[in-house]
Amino acid sequence: MSAPKTEITGRGVVSALGSTIADFEAALLSGACGIGDISDIAPGLKFTNGAPVRDFDPAAHFDKQTQGHIDRYTQMAAVAARQAWKEAGLDENPPEPARVGVVIGTANTGIDATARAFRKIFIDELRPSPFTIPQIMGSAPASRVARELCAKGPVFGVTSACASAGHAMLVGEGLIRAGIIDVAVVGGTDSCFELGLLKAWEALRVVSSDTCRPFSLGRKGLIMGEGAGMLVLERAGRASARKTRVFGRWLGSGMSSDAGDIVAPDPEGMKAAIRAGLADAGIAPDAVGYVNAHGTGTAFNDKCESAAVLDVFAGRSAPIPISATKSQVGHAMGAAGAIETIATLAALNAGILPPTLNFLEPDPDCPVDAVTEGPRPAKIDVAIKNSFAFGGLNLSIVLGRGD
Repeated sequence: MSAPKTEITGRGVVSALGSTIADFEAALLSGACGIGDISDIAPGLKFTNGAPVRDFDPAAHFDKQTQGHIDRYTQMAAVAARQAWKEAGLDENPPEPARVGVVIGTANTGIDATARAFRKIFIDELRPSPFTIPQIMGSAPASRVARELCAKGPVFGVTSACASAGHAMLVGEGLIRAGIIDVAVVGGTDSCFELGLLKAWEALRVVSSDTCRPFSLGRKGLIMGEGAGMLVLERAGRASARKTRVFGRWLGSGMSSDAGDIVAPDPEGMKAAIRAGLADAGIAPDAVGYVNAHGTGTAFNDKCESAAVLDVFAGRSAPIPISATKSQVGHAMGAAGAIETIATLAALNAGILPPTLNFLEPDPDCPVDAVTEGPRPAKIDVAIKNSFAFGGLNLSIVLGRGD
């Protein structure tokens, strides 16, 4: 394994399990669940459970004018990015602005502002807000974060369905690896509890009627979530020079495309991404101690991911532990990969694997070592984070433990 060129020095999160790193980690590693009844915010759906961010108050973070200029998904991204920037100590030791990049993924863009505009146009027959376009554009979160942090390097948005945050992180790390920048603020954000969007997911018939049960017999589908996850990536050595903690090391990553069905996954594409990540990291499958799965809780996704993981890690003396954070925070769509990367770092640093909640009994189609008994103590040095999206978009990140 070659020495990592990129280190993770800051983390920020807004999620159904908490809107600070301390709250999120404590809830995650204790096995708490952020999934609950959403009838009060989304009545009339065939599904009644979700994982919204209940404790997010824009007024606590933005003045009234700013609240009117940026949509909820941009607000959550900015708050998470502030956390990560501060944790990395960059508020006190700001880097050269031209050497800082921001890459943020989102799946739905400004869905709340879009819905407000459509209601004004088609129901109220009024002109929409003049800020509608700046609110809904997919690059709005990246632009807002760049403005707040004075990032004058490459700044843009990424949209690739549920792989958006993962792709944003890969691109940011690639910019550092290529020598274009020294610091990257990367991650994903999505606001998902607009009724029209939820009705569209209802029509797709993949949302669970009860809860999220990844890899379990009797699973019925995914649970909608939302939030933001942000990471500060830095060129290796910068953190030690200013005596800042490293929370994780980026060892490698891999991507692939199924070039097939728009919604059905392909285990061959999944395997290709995982193997590419291991090859990029220069490590053998035996060196990996944990997999944080994409683990949506849908019948076919979990079956395919199980087959891919079992194939890549075949021949081990013991099965590789795997857990699905979506059973705790729901599926945060474009933010999922970043929130779950933060969960993976928590597992590496705390020596505790988060659980796969709501498990009923083993499914013969998913014979993996899912962490179903509650949080599991396990000292690990290397972990993998998988993200697999509609459109056959696959990626896998190989992470090493921090200081």
